[in-house]
Amino acid sequence: MSDWPDDQGGGRRYGRGSGDAQPDGARVMRHVQRDPASRPAGPPPGGVPPQPAYDDGYGEPQYGNGQPYGDARDDVFEPRTPRQDPYGQQQQGYNSGYNTGQVYGQPSGGGPGGGNGGGQPPRAPRPAPNWRRRIKIGSITLITALVVTSVATYFWADGKLKRDVDLSKVIERPEGGAGTNYLIVGSDSREGMSAEEKKKLHTGSAEGKRTDSMMILHVADDGGNTMVSLPRDSNVTIPSFKGAESGKLYPNQGRQTKLNAAYAEDGPELLVRTVEYNTGLRIDHYAEIGFGGFAKIVDSVGGVEMDIPKAFKDKWSGADFEAGKQTLNGQEALAFVRTRHAFSSDLDRTKNQQKFLAALAHQVATPGTILNPFKLYPTMGAGLDTLIVDKDMGITDVGSMFWAMKGITGGDGTSMNIPISGSVGGNLVWDKAKVKTLVKELNNDEKVTVSGS
Repeated sequence: MSDWPDDQGGGRRYGRGSGDAQPDGARVMRHVQRDPASRPAGPPPGGVPPQPAYDDGYGEPQYGNGQPYGDARDDVFEPRTPRQDPYGQQQQGYNSGYNTGQVYGQPSGGGPGGGNGGGQPPRAPRPAPNWRRRIKIGSITLITALVVTSVATYFWADGKLKRDVDLSKVIERPEGGAGTNYLIVGSDSREGMSAEEKKKLHTGSAEGKRTDSMMILHVADDGGNTMVSLPRDSNVTIPSFKGAESGKLYPNQGRQTKLNAAYAEDGPELLVRTVEYNTGLRIDHYAEIGFGGFAKIVDSVGGVEMDIPKAFKDKWSGADFEAGKQTLNGQEALAFVRTRHAFSSDLDRTKNQQKFLAALAHQVATPGTILNPFKLYPTMGAGLDTLIVDKDMGITDVGSMFWAMKGITGGDGTSMNIPISGSVGGNLVWDKAKVKTLVKELNNDEKVTVSGS
Protein backbone atom coordinates (compact mmCIF):
# COMPACT_ATOMS: atom_id res chain seq x y z
CA MET A 1 0.00 0.00 0.00
CA SER A 2 1.42 3.39 -1.01
CA ASP A 3 2.34 6.01 1.57
CA TRP A 4 1.72 8.79 -0.96
CA PRO A 5 -1.37 10.93 -0.15
CA ASP A 6 -4.37 10.37 -2.34
CA ASP A 7 -5.62 13.13 -4.58
CA GLN A 8 -8.55 14.78 -2.90
CA GLY A 9 -11.11 16.61 -4.92
CA GLY A 10 -9.25 16.33 -8.21
CA GLY A 11 -6.46 18.58 -6.84
CA ARG A 12 -2.84 18.34 -7.55
CA ARG A 13 -1.28 14.89 -7.23
CA TYR A 14 2.13 15.60 -5.74
CA GLY A 15 4.88 13.02 -6.27
CA ARG A 16 3.02 11.18 -9.00
CA GLY A 17 3.89 13.27 -12.00
CA SER A 18 1.05 15.72 -12.02
CA GLY A 19 2.11 17.08 -15.43
CA ASP A 20 1.95 20.60 -13.97
CA ALA A 21 4.40 23.21 -15.28
CA GLN A 22 5.78 23.58 -11.77
CA PRO A 23 7.95 20.69 -10.50
CA ASP A 24 7.15 18.89 -7.29
CA GLY A 25 8.97 20.62 -4.48
CA ALA A 26 11.16 18.74 -2.10
CA ARG A 27 9.18 19.95 0.94
CA VAL A 28 5.91 18.45 -0.31
CA MET A 29 7.48 15.02 -0.27
CA ARG A 30 7.36 13.16 2.99
CA HIS A 31 10.88 13.22 4.61
CA VAL A 32 12.34 9.79 5.25
CA GLN A 33 14.65 9.78 8.24
CA ARG A 34 17.36 7.15 8.24
CA ASP A 35 18.67 5.58 11.38
CA PRO A 36 22.03 7.20 12.29
CA ALA A 37 23.39 3.84 13.33
CA SER A 38 22.97 2.56 9.80
CA ARG A 39 25.01 5.35 8.28
CA PRO A 40 28.51 4.49 7.09
CA ALA A 41 31.29 5.24 9.52
CA GLY A 42 33.33 7.14 6.96
CA PRO A 43 33.39 8.32 3.40
CA PRO A 44 33.11 5.75 0.64
CA PRO A 45 36.26 4.41 -0.94
CA GLY A 46 37.90 6.87 -3.30
CA GLY A 47 36.59 9.92 -1.43
CA VAL A 48 33.53 11.97 -1.89
CA PRO A 49 32.67 12.86 -5.45
CA PRO A 50 32.22 16.57 -6.09
CA GLN A 51 28.69 17.81 -5.79
CA PRO A 52 27.00 20.16 -8.23
CA ALA A 53 26.80 23.65 -6.89
CA TYR A 54 25.12 26.87 -7.83
CA ASP A 55 27.45 29.79 -8.18
CA ASP A 56 26.13 33.12 -9.36
CA GLY A 57 29.58 34.65 -9.59
CA TYR A 58 28.91 37.36 -7.02
CA GLY A 59 29.90 35.62 -3.80
CA GLU A 60 26.35 34.46 -2.88
CA PRO A 61 25.76 31.20 -1.00
CA GLN A 62 25.94 27.98 -2.93
CA TYR A 63 23.96 24.84 -2.66
CA GLY A 64 25.85 21.67 -1.86
CA ASN A 65 28.95 22.10 0.28
CA GLY A 66 30.79 18.99 -0.78
CA GLN A 67 30.81 17.45 2.73
CA PRO A 68 30.77 13.66 3.19
CA TYR A 69 27.45 11.91 2.83
CA GLY A 70 27.04 11.51 6.52
CA ASP A 71 27.20 15.26 7.15
CA ALA A 72 25.25 16.54 4.18
CA ARG A 73 22.35 18.85 5.01
CA ASP A 74 19.98 19.83 2.27
CA ASP A 75 18.75 22.94 3.99
CA VAL A 76 22.14 24.51 4.86
CA PHE A 77 23.83 27.14 2.72
CA GLU A 78 27.43 28.11 3.18
CA PRO A 79 29.42 31.03 1.79
CA ARG A 80 31.02 30.52 -1.64
CA THR A 81 34.68 29.58 -1.70
CA PRO A 82 36.55 30.02 -5.00
CA ARG A 83 37.57 26.69 -6.46
CA GLN A 84 41.00 25.83 -7.68
CA ASP A 85 41.45 24.27 -11.14
CA PRO A 86 43.96 21.44 -11.65
CA TYR A 87 46.62 23.99 -12.76
CA GLY A 88 46.37 26.19 -9.71
CA GLN A 89 44.19 28.94 -11.12
CA GLN A 90 41.06 30.17 -9.42
CA GLN A 91 37.79 29.74 -11.26
CA GLN A 92 35.36 32.61 -11.04
CA GLY A 93 31.96 33.23 -12.48
CA TYR A 94 29.12 30.92 -13.30
CA ASN A 95 29.67 27.17 -13.14
CA SER A 96 26.93 25.27 -14.90
CA GLY A 97 28.33 21.90 -14.02
CA TYR A 98 28.62 20.91 -17.69
CA ASN A 99 31.78 19.68 -19.32
CA THR A 100 33.60 22.50 -21.16
CA GLY A 101 35.04 20.16 -23.81
CA GLN A 102 38.57 20.52 -22.50
CA VAL A 103 40.78 17.52 -23.16
CA TYR A 104 42.54 16.41 -20.02
CA GLY A 105 46.32 16.71 -20.21
CA GLN A 106 46.14 19.47 -22.85
CA PRO A 107 46.24 23.10 -21.71
CA SER A 108 43.35 25.32 -22.61
CA GLY A 109 43.76 26.91 -26.00
CA GLY A 110 46.34 24.31 -27.06
CA GLY A 111 44.17 22.67 -29.68
CA PRO A 112 44.13 23.49 -33.34
CA GLY A 113 43.85 27.23 -33.78
CA GLY A 114 43.87 27.73 -30.04
CA GLY A 115 46.98 29.79 -29.30
CA ASN A 116 50.50 28.56 -28.81
CA GLY A 117 49.90 25.98 -26.04
CA GLY A 118 51.62 25.68 -22.68
CA GLY A 119 48.98 27.81 -20.94
CA GLN A 120 50.34 30.92 -22.72
CA PRO A 121 48.00 33.57 -24.14
CA PRO A 122 47.21 33.22 -27.88
CA ARG A 123 49.63 34.82 -30.33
CA ALA A 124 48.79 38.17 -31.86
CA PRO A 125 47.65 38.06 -35.51
CA ARG A 126 50.37 38.31 -38.16
CA PRO A 127 50.84 41.92 -39.32
CA ALA A 128 49.98 42.86 -42.90
CA PRO A 129 52.93 42.61 -45.36
CA ASN A 130 54.91 45.79 -45.91
CA TRP A 131 54.74 46.00 -49.71
CA ARG A 132 56.76 49.18 -49.91
CA ARG A 133 59.64 47.50 -48.10
CA ARG A 134 59.33 44.37 -50.24
CA ILE A 135 59.38 46.41 -53.46
CA LYS A 136 62.40 48.35 -52.22
CA ILE A 137 64.32 45.17 -51.36
CA GLY A 138 63.33 43.58 -54.68
CA SER A 139 64.46 46.65 -56.62
CA ILE A 140 67.80 46.76 -54.82
CA THR A 141 68.32 43.05 -55.49
CA LEU A 142 67.49 43.44 -59.20
CA ILE A 143 69.75 46.46 -59.61
CA THR A 144 72.59 44.69 -57.83
CA ALA A 145 72.20 41.64 -60.08
CA LEU A 146 72.22 43.84 -63.19
CA VAL A 147 75.31 45.72 -62.04
CA VAL A 148 77.17 42.51 -61.22
CA THR A 149 76.18 40.97 -64.58
CA SER A 150 77.17 44.11 -66.48
CA VAL A 151 80.55 44.34 -64.77
CA ALA A 152 81.22 40.64 -65.35
CA THR A 153 80.22 40.95 -69.01
CA TYR A 154 82.43 44.00 -69.44
CA PHE A 155 85.54 42.26 -68.14
CA TRP A 156 84.71 39.08 -70.07
CA ALA A 157 84.33 40.99 -73.36
CA ASP A 158 87.27 43.29 -72.73
CA GLY A 159 89.49 40.30 -72.02
CA LYS A 160 88.64 38.72 -75.40
CA LEU A 161 89.95 41.69 -77.43
CA LYS A 162 93.15 40.96 -79.31
CA ARG A 163 95.19 44.14 -78.88
CA ASP A 164 97.88 43.29 -81.42
CA VAL A 165 98.27 46.66 -83.15
CA ASP A 166 100.63 49.25 -81.65
CA LEU A 167 99.88 52.68 -83.05
CA SER A 168 102.77 54.14 -81.07
CA LYS A 169 105.02 52.68 -83.79
CA VAL A 170 103.42 54.95 -86.39
CA ILE A 171 105.69 57.95 -87.07
CA GLU A 172 105.10 61.52 -88.25
CA ARG A 173 101.43 61.54 -87.35
CA PRO A 174 99.09 64.48 -88.13
CA GLU A 175 97.42 66.53 -85.41
CA GLY A 176 94.14 65.22 -84.09
CA GLY A 177 90.82 67.03 -84.34
CA ALA A 178 87.34 66.79 -82.86
CA GLY A 179 85.62 63.43 -82.59
CA THR A 180 87.13 59.96 -82.89
CA ASN A 181 88.35 58.31 -86.10
CA TYR A 182 88.29 54.52 -86.53
CA LEU A 183 90.02 52.70 -89.36
CA ILE A 184 87.86 49.59 -89.89
CA VAL A 185 89.44 46.81 -91.92
CA GLY A 186 87.96 43.59 -93.25
CA SER A 187 90.82 41.22 -93.94
CA ASP A 188 90.86 38.01 -95.92
CA SER A 189 92.48 36.21 -93.01
CA ARG A 190 91.58 32.53 -92.89
CA GLU A 191 93.06 32.02 -89.45
CA GLY A 192 91.19 29.40 -87.43
CA MET A 193 89.13 28.19 -90.39
CA SER A 194 88.95 24.51 -91.31
CA ALA A 195 89.34 23.24 -94.87
CA GLU A 196 85.60 22.60 -94.98
CA GLU A 197 84.83 26.17 -93.88
CA LYS A 198 87.21 27.63 -96.48
CA LYS A 199 85.46 25.63 -99.18
CA LYS A 200 82.00 26.58 -97.94
CA LEU A 201 82.82 30.29 -97.75
CA HIS A 202 84.77 30.35 -101.06
CA THR A 203 87.78 31.95 -99.40
CA GLY A 204 90.50 29.83 -100.98
CA SER A 205 93.62 28.87 -99.05
CA ALA A 206 96.01 31.73 -99.74
CA GLU A 207 98.70 32.21 -97.10
CA GLY A 208 99.01 35.40 -95.12
CA LYS A 209 96.29 38.04 -95.16
CA ARG A 210 95.36 41.11 -97.14
CA THR A 211 92.81 43.86 -96.72
CA ASP A 212 89.55 43.09 -98.42
CA SER A 213 87.78 46.29 -97.37
CA MET A 214 88.76 49.52 -95.61
CA MET A 215 86.76 52.47 -94.30
CA ILE A 216 87.10 55.41 -91.97
CA LEU A 217 84.36 55.90 -89.40
CA HIS A 218 84.26 59.37 -87.88
CA VAL A 219 82.30 59.53 -84.61
CA ALA A 220 81.52 63.17 -83.92
CA ASP A 221 81.39 64.57 -80.40
CA ASP A 222 77.98 66.13 -81.05
CA GLY A 223 76.45 63.62 -83.47
CA GLY A 224 76.50 63.52 -87.26
CA ASN A 225 78.74 60.49 -87.84
CA THR A 226 80.39 59.83 -91.19
CA MET A 227 81.55 56.64 -92.87
CA VAL A 228 84.06 56.97 -95.71
CA SER A 229 85.03 53.91 -97.77
CA LEU A 230 88.58 53.60 -99.10
CA PRO A 231 88.74 51.42 -102.22
CA ARG A 232 91.46 48.80 -102.00
CA ASP A 233 92.58 49.78 -105.53
CA SER A 234 93.20 53.40 -104.52
CA ASN A 235 96.44 54.82 -105.90
CA VAL A 236 98.50 56.05 -102.92
CA THR A 237 102.06 56.95 -101.96
CA ILE A 238 103.89 54.74 -99.47
CA PRO A 239 105.52 57.22 -97.04
CA SER A 240 108.51 56.81 -94.76
CA PHE A 241 107.79 54.38 -91.94
CA LYS A 242 109.30 52.33 -89.13
CA GLY A 243 109.10 48.57 -89.49
CA ALA A 244 106.54 47.12 -87.04
CA GLU A 245 108.74 44.11 -86.31
CA SER A 246 112.24 45.21 -87.23
CA GLY A 247 112.04 48.78 -85.95
CA LYS A 248 114.06 49.85 -88.98
CA LEU A 249 113.31 53.25 -90.53
CA TYR A 250 112.38 53.17 -94.23
CA PRO A 251 112.58 56.49 -96.11
CA ASN A 252 109.92 57.87 -98.43
CA GLN A 253 110.84 56.85 -101.97
CA GLY A 254 107.72 58.31 -103.61
CA ARG A 255 106.53 54.85 -104.50
CA GLN A 256 102.98 54.69 -105.89
CA THR A 257 100.95 51.54 -105.32
CA LYS A 258 97.55 50.21 -104.32
CA LEU A 259 96.34 50.95 -100.81
CA ASN A 260 96.00 47.30 -99.84
CA ALA A 261 99.67 46.74 -100.69
CA ALA A 262 100.65 48.77 -97.62
CA TYR A 263 98.95 46.23 -95.37
CA ALA A 264 100.54 43.32 -97.21
CA GLU A 265 103.99 44.91 -96.92
CA ASP A 266 104.18 45.68 -93.18
CA GLY A 267 100.79 45.10 -91.58
CA PRO A 268 98.30 47.38 -89.83
CA GLU A 269 100.86 49.95 -88.64
CA LEU A 270 102.02 50.76 -92.19
CA LEU A 271 98.41 50.84 -93.39
CA VAL A 272 97.55 53.44 -90.73
CA ARG A 273 100.67 55.44 -91.61
CA THR A 274 99.75 55.39 -95.32
CA VAL A 275 96.13 56.48 -94.73
CA GLU A 276 97.24 59.33 -92.44
CA TYR A 277 99.89 60.49 -94.90
CA ASN A 278 97.58 60.54 -97.94
CA THR A 279 94.56 62.07 -96.17
CA GLY A 280 96.00 64.23 -93.37
CA LEU A 281 93.44 62.70 -90.96
CA ARG A 282 94.69 61.21 -87.69
CA ILE A 283 93.48 57.67 -86.96
CA ASP A 284 92.62 57.16 -83.28
CA HIS A 285 91.69 53.48 -83.27
CA TYR A 286 92.14 50.43 -85.50
CA ALA A 287 89.71 47.49 -85.77
CA GLU A 288 90.08 44.46 -88.03
CA ILE A 289 87.91 41.37 -88.49
CA GLY A 290 88.54 38.28 -90.59
CA PHE A 291 86.31 36.19 -92.86
CA GLY A 292 85.38 33.58 -90.28
CA GLY A 293 84.43 36.07 -87.59
CA PHE A 294 82.32 38.09 -89.98
CA ALA A 295 80.26 35.07 -91.05
CA LYS A 296 79.77 33.92 -87.44
CA ILE A 297 78.47 37.32 -86.34
CA VAL A 298 75.85 37.27 -89.08
CA ASP A 299 74.71 33.76 -88.16
CA SER A 300 74.59 34.56 -84.44
CA VAL A 301 72.03 37.35 -84.98
CA GLY A 302 69.88 35.16 -87.21
CA GLY A 303 70.91 36.75 -90.49
CA VAL A 304 70.70 40.27 -91.84
CA GLU A 305 67.94 41.56 -94.11
CA MET A 306 69.12 43.32 -97.27
CA ASP A 307 67.34 44.92 -100.18
CA ILE A 308 69.38 44.05 -103.27
CA PRO A 309 68.40 46.37 -106.14
CA LYS A 310 69.82 44.21 -108.95
CA ALA A 311 70.53 40.48 -109.26
CA PHE A 312 74.16 39.42 -109.71
CA LYS A 313 76.45 36.39 -109.66
CA ASP A 314 80.14 35.92 -108.96
CA LYS A 315 81.76 32.48 -109.12
CA TRP A 316 84.85 33.76 -107.31
CA SER A 317 82.98 34.79 -104.16
CA GLY A 318 80.10 32.33 -104.54
CA ALA A 319 77.53 35.13 -104.84
CA ASP A 320 74.21 34.30 -106.52
CA PHE A 321 71.51 36.81 -105.57
CA GLU A 322 68.10 37.71 -106.88
CA ALA A 323 66.81 41.25 -106.70
CA GLY A 324 64.60 42.27 -103.79
CA LYS A 325 64.48 41.96 -99.98
CA GLN A 326 66.07 38.86 -98.53
CA THR A 327 67.77 37.69 -95.34
CA LEU A 328 71.42 36.75 -95.79
CA ASN A 329 73.12 34.16 -93.60
CA GLY A 330 76.82 34.23 -92.81
CA GLN A 331 77.95 32.50 -96.00
CA GLU A 332 75.76 34.67 -98.22
CA ALA A 333 76.74 37.86 -96.41
CA LEU A 334 80.45 37.18 -96.91
CA ALA A 335 79.88 36.55 -100.60
CA PHE A 336 77.88 39.79 -100.84
CA VAL A 337 80.61 42.04 -99.39
CA ARG A 338 83.48 40.31 -101.25
CA THR A 339 82.02 40.36 -104.74
CA ARG A 340 84.15 42.43 -107.15
CA HIS A 341 84.04 40.76 -110.55
CA ALA A 342 80.30 41.30 -110.97
CA PHE A 343 80.78 45.10 -110.93
CA SER A 344 82.51 47.55 -113.20
CA SER A 345 84.70 49.02 -110.43
CA ASP A 346 85.66 48.58 -106.84
CA LEU A 347 83.45 51.57 -105.90
CA ASP A 348 80.29 49.46 -106.32
CA ARG A 349 81.72 46.87 -103.96
CA THR A 350 82.55 49.46 -101.29
CA LYS A 351 78.97 50.74 -101.43
CA ASN A 352 77.67 47.23 -100.81
CA GLN A 353 80.11 46.84 -97.92
CA GLN A 354 78.94 50.07 -96.31
CA LYS A 355 75.33 49.14 -96.77
CA PHE A 356 75.74 45.70 -95.29
CA LEU A 357 77.94 46.70 -92.33
CA ALA A 358 75.49 49.41 -91.35
CA ALA A 359 72.60 46.90 -91.54
CA LEU A 360 74.59 44.40 -89.49
CA ALA A 361 75.33 47.01 -86.81
CA HIS A 362 71.64 47.90 -86.72
CA GLN A 363 70.70 44.24 -86.25
CA VAL A 364 73.28 43.72 -83.49
CA ALA A 365 72.09 46.84 -81.62
CA THR A 366 68.40 45.89 -81.56
CA PRO A 367 66.72 45.09 -78.20
CA GLY A 368 66.06 41.57 -79.48
CA THR A 369 69.82 40.98 -79.47
CA ILE A 370 71.00 43.17 -76.59
CA LEU A 371 68.32 42.02 -74.12
CA ASN A 372 68.51 38.36 -75.11
CA PRO A 373 71.57 36.73 -73.52
CA PHE A 374 71.15 33.70 -75.80
CA LYS A 375 71.85 36.03 -78.74
CA LEU A 376 74.02 38.69 -77.15
CA TYR A 377 76.80 36.47 -75.82
CA PRO A 378 77.16 34.29 -78.95
CA THR A 379 77.22 37.46 -81.07
CA MET A 380 79.82 39.15 -78.90
CA GLY A 381 81.84 35.97 -78.69
CA ALA A 382 81.80 35.44 -82.47
CA GLY A 383 82.89 39.00 -83.16
CA LEU A 384 85.45 39.36 -80.40
CA ASP A 385 87.14 36.03 -81.14
CA THR A 386 88.50 37.36 -84.45
CA LEU A 387 88.49 41.11 -83.77
CA ILE A 388 91.96 42.66 -83.74
CA VAL A 389 92.30 46.17 -82.30
CA ASP A 390 94.99 48.60 -81.20
CA LYS A 391 96.44 48.49 -77.72
CA ASP A 392 94.53 51.58 -76.52
CA MET A 393 91.10 50.41 -77.66
CA GLY A 394 88.68 49.18 -75.02
CA ILE A 395 85.32 47.45 -75.17
CA THR A 396 83.56 50.81 -74.72
CA ASP A 397 85.29 52.05 -77.87
CA VAL A 398 84.05 48.96 -79.72
CA GLY A 399 80.53 49.71 -78.52
CA SER A 400 80.79 53.34 -79.63
CA MET A 401 81.94 52.19 -83.07
CA PHE A 402 78.96 49.85 -83.55
CA TRP A 403 76.43 52.39 -82.23
CA ALA A 404 77.78 54.98 -84.69
CA MET A 405 77.38 52.53 -87.57
CA LYS A 406 73.82 51.82 -86.42
CA GLY A 407 73.10 55.56 -86.36
CA ILE A 408 74.28 55.94 -89.93
CA THR A 409 71.82 53.23 -90.98
CA GLY A 410 69.00 55.16 -89.30
CA GLY A 411 69.86 58.34 -91.18
CA ASP A 412 71.89 59.96 -88.41
CA GLY A 413 75.02 60.56 -90.45
CA THR A 414 76.58 60.17 -93.87
CA SER A 415 78.06 57.24 -95.77
CA MET A 416 80.18 57.89 -98.83
CA ASN A 417 83.19 56.84 -100.88
CA ILE A 418 86.30 58.97 -100.75
CA PRO A 419 86.18 61.50 -103.64
CA ILE A 420 87.77 60.15 -106.82
CA SER A 421 89.12 62.26 -109.69
CA GLY A 422 90.06 59.50 -112.14
CA SER A 423 92.32 56.48 -112.49
CA VAL A 424 95.85 55.61 -113.47
CA GLY A 425 97.09 52.17 -114.45
CA GLY A 426 93.81 50.66 -113.23
CA ASN A 427 94.14 52.34 -109.83
CA LEU A 428 91.67 54.96 -108.55
CA VAL A 429 93.09 58.44 -107.98
CA TRP A 430 91.74 60.53 -105.12
CA ASP A 431 90.53 64.08 -105.63
CA LYS A 432 93.06 65.87 -103.42
CA ALA A 433 91.12 69.14 -103.13
CA LYS A 434 87.90 67.43 -102.06
CA VAL A 435 89.77 65.13 -99.72
CA LYS A 436 91.34 68.14 -98.04
CA THR A 437 87.92 69.77 -97.56
CA LEU A 438 86.45 66.54 -96.25
CA VAL A 439 89.23 66.13 -93.69
CA LYS A 440 88.83 69.75 -92.55
CA GLU A 441 85.09 69.23 -91.97
CA LEU A 442 85.66 66.00 -90.07
CA ASN A 443 88.33 67.54 -87.85
CA ASN A 444 85.95 70.36 -86.93
CA ASP A 445 82.89 68.11 -86.51
CA GLU A 446 81.16 70.08 -89.26
CA LYS A 447 78.48 68.85 -91.61
CA VAL A 448 80.07 67.10 -94.58
CA THR A 449 79.45 69.02 -97.80
CA VAL A 450 81.76 67.05 -100.07
CA SER A 451 80.17 64.32 -102.16
CA GLY A 452 81.92 61.03 -102.76
CA SER A 453 82.09 58.97 -105.92
